[in-house]
Amino acid sequence: MSDQDFATHDPAAWRDGFRTGLPTLFGIGAWGVVVGVAMIKSGLSIPQALGMTLLVFAGSAQLAALPLIAANAPIWVIFVTALVINLRFVIFSVLLAPHFASLPWHKRLGLGFVSGDISVALYLQRYPDPEPAPGKVSFLKGLLYPNCAAWQIGSIIGIFLGNAVPTEWGLGFAGTLAIVCILVPMVASMPALCGVLVAAAVSVLAADLPYKLGLLAAVVVGMVTAMVVEETGDRRRAKRKENGEANHV
Repeated sequence: MSDQDFATHDPAAWRDGFRTGLPTLFGIGAWGVVVGVAMIKSGLSIPQALGMTLLVFAGSAQLAALPLIAANAPIWVIFVTALVINLRFVIFSVLLAPHFASLPWHKRLGLGFVSGDISVALYLQRYPDPEPAPGKVSFLKGLLYPNCAAWQIGSIIGIFLGNAVPTEWGLGFAGTLAIVCILVPMVASMPALCGVLVAAAVSVLAADLPYKLGLLAAVVVGMVTAMVVEETGDRRRAKRKENGEANHV
C-alpha cells in the first residue's frame, strides 16, 4: 500500500471511529466541565484558564498543577508533576508510532497533540497490528477529533460557569464518577489491574504529602507495577512455551 493510499480520507472509517468513541464523549465533556470550573475556582483568570485548556489539553496534569500554582509551589515542582503524570503519553506514542511512521512529521505531531487516553486505547483495540491498512488514519481521526472537541467544549463551559457553580453541587465527584465509568471496562488485563490497585493504594497512603506529591508517587508506582507485572507475565509465558517445545522433542 502506498503512503498516499494509507493517508487518504475514508469517510466510512471516520464514521466508524466516531461511533466507537461516541459512548465516551459525555464523560469526557463532564470531566472537561469539572476541570474548567476548577481552574476558575483556583484563581486563574478567564484568559489564563482558556490558554491552559487549549494549550495543555491534559485534565489530570491540569488538576494536579492547579493547587501547586495556588500554593506558589516552585516552578520545577509544577513542571515535574505535570511531566510525570503525562508520561503515559510517551507509552502511547511508542505504541502508535509503528502504525503511522510513514506519515509526515507534522501530521504525526498534530495527531499526537489531540490524542487522549481513551481514544488511543480504543484505536489499539481495533487495530493491534501496526501494518498499514486502509482507513486506519481516518478511524483514528474519528476517535480523536470528537474527543478533543468534547473536552474543549466542556472545559470552556466550565470556565465561563466557574464562579456561578455552587461548591455544594459536587461537580468534582460527578466528573470523577464519569471517568471511572469509562475507564473500568478498559482495565481488562492483569498488568493494568495491578497498576490501578497499587496506584490507588499509594494515592491514599500518600494523600498527606505536600504539593499533591502523593498523586505523583501514585502515578509512578502504578506505572512501574504494571510494567513489572507485564514483563513477568511475558517471561513466564516464554518459559512455558520453551518447556512445551522441549517436551515435544
